[in-house]
Amino acid sequence: MTHTTLLDKIKFRIAHHGPISIAEYMGLCLSDPDFGYYMTREPFGTKGDFTTAPEVSQLFGEIIGAWLVHQWQQDGAPEAFHLVELGPGRGTLMKDILRVARLRPAFMKAARVHLVETSPRLQQTQKNRLKPSDITWHEHFDTIPEGPVYVVANELFDALPIHQYVKTQHAWVERCIGLSDTQELVFGLGSGTLDENALPLAAQTASPGDILELAPAATALATTIAQRIADNGGLALFIDYGYTAAALGDTLQAVKNHAYVSPLETPGEADLTAHVNFEALKTAAQTAGTHTHGPIPQARFLLELGLLERAGQLGTNRTAQEQNEIRQAVERLAADNQMGMLFKALAVTTSATPPMPFSAENSL
Repeated sequence: MTHTTLLDKIKFRIAHHGPISIAEYMGLCLSDPDFGYYMTREPFGTKGDFTTAPEVSQLFGEIIGAWLVHQWQQDGAPEAFHLVELGPGRGTLMKDILRVARLRPAFMKAARVHLVETSPRLQQTQKNRLKPSDITWHEHFDTIPEGPVYVVANELFDALPIHQYVKTQHAWVERCIGLSDTQELVFGLGSGTLDENALPLAAQTASPGDILELAPAATALATTIAQRIADNGGLALFIDYGYTAAALGDTLQAVKNHAYVSPLETPGEADLTAHVNFEALKTAAQTAGTHTHGPIPQARFLLELGLLERAGQLGTNRTAQEQNEIRQAVERLAADNQMGMLFKALAVTTSATPPMPFSAENSL
């Protein structure tokens, strides 16, 4: 059957096969080949629906680029490695990373640059922005060739599908999406339940009505990346918004035109995300045989790596308006009431020694 909108497609699926999980709904909304948000829209920047840190200022990507070069040197400057970004958006972050990396010709000579992107449309945007850099594109991380990997993922894990479970008197029941009597999308309870013995600590004292979120796709990806690092060497840097320990609550949200909307309102036309459980990512990475460091607030990561100093350099000989824009960007990236505290950085390495600016007390 031909559908004219994603809403039609979802309603048809529910009507004929029953309610769908939130994970399936997120997958359709974001990645459906015909109607998915990342397949059909320009989500990033002021003209899109939301602004990521690389779009706020080149400072963000330049600091990550300098950090990667430093870590490569600390690792003994391997002669060949794969520099990989997952979910590279419009290519802005990699463009800024490479601008700094080119100041170290030996790093660039050793680097093989890869972008993992599932959207053909965004792949083309990235190719246009990153010309004439020699870059290989992949749909999956698994196809990165053998060798050490230096992985960056900024605002990737928040877009991976989650499952939600609601505490009832007798069990944790999966929260699903079905159709109301008036054929509107509504949240409800499905038939799937959670094994009570596999619950995180936060869920063991829950009350009826509490919501627990699990993100098996995120933990599976973290495991895959960490296993690769354990086997081949390298590191990973994950930056995202979320919580440091498992917690109860509904964090599913939709953003359209820089404003929050109902996740069920316009499927395929809004960005759907959920807060990242960094505790789960750490556990997955450690189980795969690597060491984790953090998470630490994005503010600390950027400030201790020289955000203010680099901003001062960037503002030299600029107009008063340009200098003010730089100050506003620094505030957006690092202020407690903006991205500074909500966003966090987690490093995954083969060494127990924490990389800059992580410290021993938050490393395992």
